[in-house]
Amino acid sequence: MIIVTGGAGFIGSNMLAALEARGIFDLVVVDRLRSGLKWRNIARREIHALVNPNDIFSFLKKNRSQIEIIVHMGAVSSTTEVDADKVLVNNFSLSLALWEWCAENGVRLIYASSAATYGDGCAGFDDDFGSAHALSLLQPLSVYGWSKHVFDRWVWRRLAKGGTRPPQWVGLKFFNVYGPNEYHKGSQASVVTQIFPAIVRGEQCVLFRSHHPRYSDGGQMRDFVYVDDCTDVMLWLIDNPLISGLFNVGTGRARTFHDVALTIYRVLDREPCIQFIDTPLEIRERYQYFTQARMDRLRALGYLKPFMGLEEGLSRYIRTYLMAAERYR
Repeated sequence: MIIVTGGAGFIGSNMLAALEARGIFDLVVVDRLRSGLKWRNIARREIHALVNPNDIFSFLKKNRSQIEIIVHMGAVSSTTEVDADKVLVNNFSLSLALWEWCAENGVRLIYASSAATYGDGCAGFDDDFGSAHALSLLQPLSVYGWSKHVFDRWVWRRLAKGGTRPPQWVGLKFFNVYGPNEYHKGSQASVVTQIFPAIVRGEQCVLFRSHHPRYSDGGQMRDFVYVDDCTDVMLWLIDNPLISGLFNVGTGRARTFHDVALTIYRVLDREPCIQFIDTPLEIRERYQYFTQARMDRLRALGYLKPFMGLEEGLSRYIRTYLMAAERYR
């Protein structure tokens, strides 16, 4: 049995699809569906059980002998959320409790960290953390990024003290992920999903103006990674249970928002029409202008599959999902 927390969310639901494609059907989703269309993300999946997050530990207790792996993707993932108590309960306290349960019961744990832990990138984007001190140099810009960072640091302290650990533990610092099943995220969806509808309607594509002297308007850069590459990494880790650690998941190449917009126009065979607006004041001070994953460690451990470039990933996403009658995986 494999449990996927946040299994109805973006990366979680794609992971369910990837596991199902392997012929694994003993899958448990831990999530809240609420009143939106999030349920569509798992409507095509074969699900063993759907568990409310409030009931997760009673479910674990009843099924402990059957559980092999917990893929912990559940989180408050909004980078604009300001309720720190809410974020910490979901992103830190639950993660800590799952770590303890997995360690006690011999269950493997793969959990989502985030590139948001790197903040403005002044300390680099290298995931070669040899000590808790190295992690302490990072300065996240949002409560979300900090909540992920504080758990990464807790894990490193636990390991340094020789504390109990799951038989395999992996934290993954996902960079800017895009792809199917992110539609419920609204303003937190990737820039691809946000600007695509306007471009299709023939309206202007709106991007943020730069407020940094080193970057042109639309020249803000991200490491955009297609969600299939993220699930491929997780499947590889499942196949390699002796590998543990904290790793980046990105292409290793930063591209601009302007590149994203122009690529969408090319895929749709339309002339570009782009408007720049000021970055909202409420996020301007903590806005990341550059992210780019260092992928050396994962490569050195044997992950050799190439990551899709922006053009390939966007073309696949647009043609297979955004322009299709059925957008959901």
